[in-house]
Amino acid sequence: MIRVVLVDDHALMRTGLRMILEKQPDMEVVGEAEDGEPGLALIKRLQPQVALVDLHMPRLSGIEVTERVRRAKLPTRIVVLTIAGESPFPRRLLEAGASGYLTKGCPAEELVRAIRQVADGRRYLSADVAQQMALGNLANSDTPFGDLSTRELEVAMMLAQGLTAKQIGVRLKLSDKTVATYKYRLFEKLAIDNVVTLAHLATLHGLMDAAHTRIT
Repeated sequence: MIRVVLVDDHALMRTGLRMILEKQPDMEVVGEAEDGEPGLALIKRLQPQVALVDLHMPRLSGIEVTERVRRAKLPTRIVVLTIAGESPFPRRLLEAGASGYLTKGCPAEELVRAIRQVADGRRYLSADVAQQMALGNLANSDTPFGDLSTRELEVAMMLAQGLTAKQIGVRLKLSDKTVATYKYRLFEKLAIDNVVTLAHLATLHGLMDAAHTRIT
């Protein structure tokens, strides 16, 4: 039996995931958490084979949860869930220790297949992400973005996609002041002073498709 923990700040998402997994004869949802901190505590206590972890959470992001699970040398394997187009960083996630990367819009069959594959000790990437990585179109440590923190990366890509600071704050559950601080820091690290340049830089380094850039 594959024991699974769900970590997502949206109750509806957790309910949907639970309904899918409870239909599988070889899977059992043993716990849920609505944020990274309690989710990490749950993973440490229950040590399930697999944890489905949302990338964007208020206090502790999916990447941070993944990194802490790895540092603690826990047996749980992490599958990170993202909204399609929100995070072009599968390489960063894998480097952090994630075993799988899925978008929340994937078919139920793919989710189940990914969990079984990860529980079996293998990695799972959706076909489109695997193809992008094979073509070398994603970020690596040689780009300027490699110096950004996890939150700075998240804020940078949302800005590049055309989201306002207020929209980013709502999505990440951060105050306007905190978003402004992240924006200032990432601009300083990238040596830029506007969002248009940020979007062009992200596209230049293959962090996002030009079609995803809503800045003109």
